[in-house]
Amino acid sequence: MAKELTILGIAGSLRKGSFNRAALRAAQQLVPQGTALEIFELDGIPIYNQDEEQRPPAKVTEFKARIRAADAILFVTPEYNYSIPGALKNAIDWASRPYGDSAWAGKPVAVMGASIGVLGSARAQYHLRQSFVFLNMHAVNQPEVMISNASQRFDAQGNLTDETTKKLMRELLQNLVELARLYTKAT
Repeated sequence: MAKELTILGIAGSLRKGSFNRAALRAAQQLVPQGTALEIFELDGIPIYNQDEEQRPPAKVTEFKARIRAADAILFVTPEYNYSIPGALKNAIDWASRPYGDSAWAGKPVAVMGASIGVLGSARAQYHLRQSFVFLNMHAVNQPEVMISNASQRFDAQGNLTDETTKKLMRELLQNLVELARLYTKAT
């Protein structure tokens, strides 16, 4: 029997009622059997300051430890000004520093996102994927899960109600688990 895999889920939005946080909670219910999806909240991570990277704040130390302990990463991001939110970029930067001590290196990763618009966070996801190259993360390429018109896909309590979106999310998570299993076999 294969060991249980752990996916670390990170929402790019800090807003409690965010559709992206709701999508991350939905993903917890949709992961394949033998997989746990744990959520790390970015609230409280200070603005990155290179002067402090040798003595990072406790929240950053915890974040890096959780990334390293995870078998894979799932980012769920909104789109702010055609790109990723500053809080998410800041957290990514902290976990990649100091140079040579990146917690992201070699991690399998998947990305999805929700927005109230018709593009479903497409531009933010593409910008995030560009970062994966330098971070040396191994991305799941398909399916692309871009939850457009999010207000129509979640109910008032933040529950995902759209079956097509659930199907795509299950497929994305299955592909992430398969990629993570490949990398755990190789190490």
